[in-house]
Amino acid sequence: MARQYLITAALPYANGYIHLGHVAGAYLPADMFARFLRLSGERVLYVCGSDEHGVAITIRAEQEGKTPRQIVDHYHHANRAAFEQFGMSFDVYGRTSSPEHHQLAQEWFLDFYHRGLLDEREELQFFDDDAGMFLPDRYVEGTCPYCGYDRARGDQCEQCGAYYNQLELKNPRSLISGKAPSVRPTRHWYFRLSQFQKALEQYIAAREHTWKENVLQQARAWLKQGLEDRAITRDLQWGVPVPLPNAEGKVLYVWFEALLGYISATQQWARERGTPDAWQQWWLRSSEHDTFYAAFIGKDNIVFHTLMFPAMLMARDGYILPENVPANEFLNLEGQKFSKSRNWSIDLQDALADFPHSHHRDALRYALAMNLPETRDADFTWSDFQARTNNELAAIVGNYANRVIAFLARNFQGRVPVLDAADAEFPARWEQVARQAASQPSSQVAATIAAATEYFSAEERAVIAAVINGTRTIAQHYHAFRFRDAVSETINLARAANKFFNDAAPWKTLTDNPAQCARTLFTCVQVLRAIGIALAPVTPNLSESIQRLCGITQPITGKANDGQAGDNVWSTIPLPLVEQGTPTGPPQRLIEPIPDATIAAQKAKLGVQQETTSAATDTHKDEPSTPQITIEEFGRIALRTARVIAAERIPKSQKLLRLVVDLGDEQRQIVAGIGKHYAPEELIGLDVVVVANLKPARLMGVESHGMLLAANSGEQLVLVSPRGPIPPGSVVK
Repeated sequence: MARQYLITAALPYANGYIHLGHVAGAYLPADMFARFLRLSGERVLYVCGSDEHGVAITIRAEQEGKTPRQIVDHYHHANRAAFEQFGMSFDVYGRTSSPEHHQLAQEWFLDFYHRGLLDEREELQFFDDDAGMFLPDRYVEGTCPYCGYDRARGDQCEQCGAYYNQLELKNPRSLISGKAPSVRPTRHWYFRLSQFQKALEQYIAAREHTWKENVLQQARAWLKQGLEDRAITRDLQWGVPVPLPNAEGKVLYVWFEALLGYISATQQWARERGTPDAWQQWWLRSSEHDTFYAAFIGKDNIVFHTLMFPAMLMARDGYILPENVPANEFLNLEGQKFSKSRNWSIDLQDALADFPHSHHRDALRYALAMNLPETRDADFTWSDFQARTNNELAAIVGNYANRVIAFLARNFQGRVPVLDAADAEFPARWEQVARQAASQPSSQVAATIAAATEYFSAEERAVIAAVINGTRTIAQHYHAFRFRDAVSETINLARAANKFFNDAAPWKTLTDNPAQCARTLFTCVQVLRAIGIALAPVTPNLSESIQRLCGITQPITGKANDGQAGDNVWSTIPLPLVEQGTPTGPPQRLIEPIPDATIAAQKAKLGVQQETTSAATDTHKDEPSTPQITIEEFGRIALRTARVIAAERIPKSQKLLRLVVDLGDEQRQIVAGIGKHYAPEELIGLDVVVVANLKPARLMGVESHGMLLAANSGEQLVLVSPRGPIPPGSVVK
């Protein structure tokens, strides 16, 4: 059975521009994976598109005085263009507002409806009498019934993370008229998600050794609480109309129909290539194809892709399920969470405009890839981007390429050296060793090369082993969805190449031993080609330039291949395949360093304060913005050490944990909003610092008697803990 790979990246919402946080969350790792697989000769289909329905679209349209269609058309085309310029190798980029997607979503709804998988319910909902419309959740604000936050949305509180029915809001107000809404009955259809509880438990359990822990934890938490039936219709004008009589003004809920956008986009791809049924080869189980489906998303979409979408696919029967959902955490910007409202963001299209050279755009891909938030939130800074560009891509990769190509131009007429007769067997021996090592564990590669000592110098053995082992290790990291490690190993190939050039010292052998010099430069070109191909998943433009420098007229970078399998170029990386006498490209500096002024300008756009080197400035610091207090006022705060002896999540909240702490002479219950940063089990036995004389309060109906101290920098939150062992109840001064 032939293996093939279906890759989807979360459909970006067409009510704004893609920013770098989105790119690092799903699209760049998905593209790297797709390119690597294509380079490996695999059959790959990479699917994405715009999510173009829902309340946020209508709100944006009202804010800008436009129609929803005008909004989605603008952002669809803008984001698609930015993706193309950034090297996203989608095989198809669809949109959920297309007639074909509407038809597909309605077909699924009717199938579920006729097979009894939907439950019709009458329920009460807020209604704006002035606007004459029912109010979807995002059109209502009020006071959270659990924590008292006065700007809570209609379905979820952003302050405490609690989910609730909009009618539970206190002091509700319509965002359209600003008035208190009335309550009227309406009808909606619910997907019987609860029926798939056991099947989904088995599905998740079967993947406990291959999925990321953060993905498993979210899915398990929902399963532990018990799945509830979920509404799949809404009272709204913009969306996929509910295909039933007497359902005017109702559309399919965006969470339900947008997930089907992956399938409708695949159907679009099949139609455009003249094979309308070809989509079935990717989405339906088959005796001919073993399809590995990887769904790339950010952590805010985990539940939908691990539980909701699999349940929908199970309900239709015959469809494949995601084999892996490698969700990333969040990327922060200069230590703070991305926020369009605070102008703390970098839109992809703006970054591309500021860095128009293809190699600098690749440098941005590289900097993001080296800092992907794979297991925890990460931070993008312009200084890190500059350092990665200048100190790694330019100083390591670019420097090696220029040294080799310039040396060939000066001393070998710009061609790959022709080896001396005594070295005629060198390429064949190299290839023999590389092919033999391909079937051996990495620990045996050095011994295999050492067995051919008479053919290779110590320097040659080291660099050939680095290429053979590096190629394999990089591939293993890609298959395990460890993309940062894959890129780190790739840059290590360039480090090994530079070391070989230095150790072999061709500038010395040029006159003392010309045959050895030719052999050294022959080796350098082969290694340069290896680096070029290995870089293709992360820096495709730079990869193409390097391959052309090696005389390769048709570089291969893993770009979209219409779902077809190509040659396994990856397996050839360790082989010396650049022919002797091949003309090489002209010497050039591949990566121009990023100057300080450019980085200062980018920081200025964000309002980042620049460091000053003036000693005089350091001695005249601004007055603190936080109000000062006296030592007597501080003395009123009772800080004590405490040991966590029990911890559990509070139902219906993503943030809140109920803790029981030992204060030495008593035990306290404390509710802490740290659930997105700590799992309950990792807190047991931890020593923390608490405010012990805080008045009791109730959060989501649970009494809290105290407060934990924590350091918070945007999305990162770390509990304050004593450095060494100390008895619970000790005074903190």
